[in-house]
Amino acid sequence: MKVLQVNLGLTQFNEVWKIQKNLHQYKQKNKSEDIIITTQHFPVYTLGKSGDRNHLLLSEEKLNLNKISYYEIDRGGDITYHGPGQLVLYPIFDLNNYYKDIHRFLRDLEEAVIMTLEYFGIKGHREEEFTGVWVGGEKICAIGIKVSRWITMHGLALNINNDLSYFDKIIPCGIFHKGVTSFKKILGKEADFNKVSQLLVNNMEKVFNIDVIEFSEQELTDRITVPAST
Repeated sequence: MKVLQVNLGLTQFNEVWKIQKNLHQYKQKNKSEDIIITTQHFPVYTLGKSGDRNHLLLSEEKLNLNKISYYEIDRGGDITYHGPGQLVLYPIFDLNNYYKDIHRFLRDLEEAVIMTLEYFGIKGHREEEFTGVWVGGEKICAIGIKVSRWITMHGLALNINNDLSYFDKIIPCGIFHKGVTSFKKILGKEADFNKVSQLLVNNMEKVFNIDVIEFSEQELTDRITVPAST
């Protein structure tokens, strides 16, 4: 199955959230290819619909002072951080084309990440109680999605070279007793961001049995008419 991939570079979270919602609405009404969006975000904290606002340890004043955005959004899960050096991948997939099993979809996302880590000699694993991918007792990849009419949005955030100190200002994913890590922390040096990104997409091809074709943002716009946001 053919899937389009669009790399949006460094973006504001709310702009890509709007793109996701528009694409999700379009796919509900039109038969179109599934899409993978890859991006990095400017610093932002996002709180899932099952999250606790108290897990954000900064005041609104401190958020503004440090130029960090904050959004309460429609995915599952609790609070997390996105920022430069972190790969964020949003699959807009119609699960009618694969399987109607949300838990399996989450496990398949985790599997693609674990395979990517393995290439770099990093042993990633799942934790039975929590969604995401871990190295030792620290989370390296957070996953949170929304599924409506079996069409997915939101996705995963893989820590590559990002500044982990931002996680000190939250209770990441609402988990008090575990920390976070990154490729840079584990390897002791910056990883090749583009290589990690490409490997993750390649591993998604294997896990989901898809053929990913790169498209520019303009090519995607030309191919799929995105409805105005309501």
